[in-house]
Amino acid sequence: MIIGWHADGVPAVARRTDSPNVPWWGLLSTAAAPVLLIGGWTVAAARQQGGFDSIERTISDLAALGADDRWLMTSALAGLGVCHVTTAAALRDAAPVGRAVLAAGGVATVLVAAFPLPADESGSTPHTIVAGTAFLALAVWPALAGRRGAPAVLRPGPSVVAAATLLGLVAWFGVELGSDEGRVGLAERVTAGAQALWPMAVAWGVAAAARTGHGRGRSS
Repeated sequence: MIIGWHADGVPAVARRTDSPNVPWWGLLSTAAAPVLLIGGWTVAAARQQGGFDSIERTISDLAALGADDRWLMTSALAGLGVCHVTTAAALRDAAPVGRAVLAAGGVATVLVAAFPLPADESGSTPHTIVAGTAFLALAVWPALAGRRGAPAVLRPGPSVVAAATLLGLVAWFGVELGSDEGRVGLAERVTAGAQALWPMAVAWGVAAAARTGHGRGRSS
C-alpha cells in the first residue's frame, strides 16, 4: 500500500496501480495462440501432397496419422493448449471457475494432439471426446469468468455475450459435422479461431484498462 497525505494533513491510503493486472507472459501467450493455430493449419495444409481443401476437411486431418508433416499441426495444437493454460494462470481478474475451465480447455487441446485421428479416417473415440471437451470448455469459460467490478471486457454482460457467440459457433460446427454440405472445415476454423482470439481480447482489454486507470488496481 502507498501512504499519501491529504492537504489537511490527514493520511490517505491508495492502491498501487503500477503492477499490471495481466503479466507480460500472459499477454504473450494470448498473442501466440492464434498465431500457432492459424499459422499451423496454413503451413500444414500447404505441405499436403496433392493439395488440401480447408473448407471441407478438418484441422485434425492435418495432424492425423499418415498426414504429410503431421508434426506441424500436432505441435501447433500442443502449443495452443499450453497457451490457454498459461493465459488462465495470467487472468487474475477473472473469476476462478472461468480460469479453471479455460485451463481445462487448454489441457484438452493438448490431448487432441496426443490422440490423433487414424490414417484410415475411421474416427477415434478418444480424439472425439477430447476435441469435444476442448470446444465446449473454450466456449463456456467467458461466462464463468465474468465478475462485477472487473474491467469492462470481463464483466458479466460482455462475458455472457461472448460465451453465447462461441457456443453458437460450436453448434454450427456440430451441424456441419453431420451435414453433406462440405463446410465442416470452414466451420471448425471459424470456431477455433474465435476461441483462440477471445482470450487475447480479454487479456489485452484488461491490461489496457489497468494502464488507463479503469481497471481494478492490485494491492501490494
